[in-house]
Amino acid sequence: MNAGKSTALLQVAHNYEEQGQEVQLYTAVIDSRYGVGQVTSRLGPQRHVDTFGPETDFLAENPQVSCVLVDEAQFLSTDQVKQLHQLAQVKGVPVICYGLRSDFRGEPFPGSAYLLALADDIEEIKNICTCGKKATMNIRVDDDGKRIREGEQVSIGGNERYRQACGRCFYST
Repeated sequence: MNAGKSTALLQVAHNYEEQGQEVQLYTAVIDSRYGVGQVTSRLGPQRHVDTFGPETDFLAENPQVSCVLVDEAQFLSTDQVKQLHQLAQVKGVPVICYGLRSDFRGEPFPGSAYLLALADDIEEIKNICTCGKKATMNIRVDDDGKRIREGEQVSIGGNERYRQACGRCFYST
């Protein structure tokens, strides 16, 4: 949360395209915070991209591109992660995914767990907690800013619904 994942994705896409290479960008169809199919950085840049949902088969789409970039990768299914891994390993297309490791309860997203297991390389994008320590967790809050500890794993929202936190603050809040 708030670490700059979408900004990093847009920068990577720009870098490939600046070299005359084509990229394929995806975001989760369920993420409609800025409009369906929009990758939007809180810093301002945004771009319309393709969406993935539960029915998306990345191997059937067979992108003929230099790189595949996926935003909100925590919403990938385990089968989709395997498809993207196969795309990278067998077809030689670099696949770069950006997403959260865990939900507001500290539980891993299924797609994220498989990404962490299959990834050739993992780069953490760092953020800080309000206490100043490295944030590794997310907290969901209600309209009054009070922490919510139970509920559905997925509830789309931005700064008004979620806060980043270090482990200490996650457990003590």
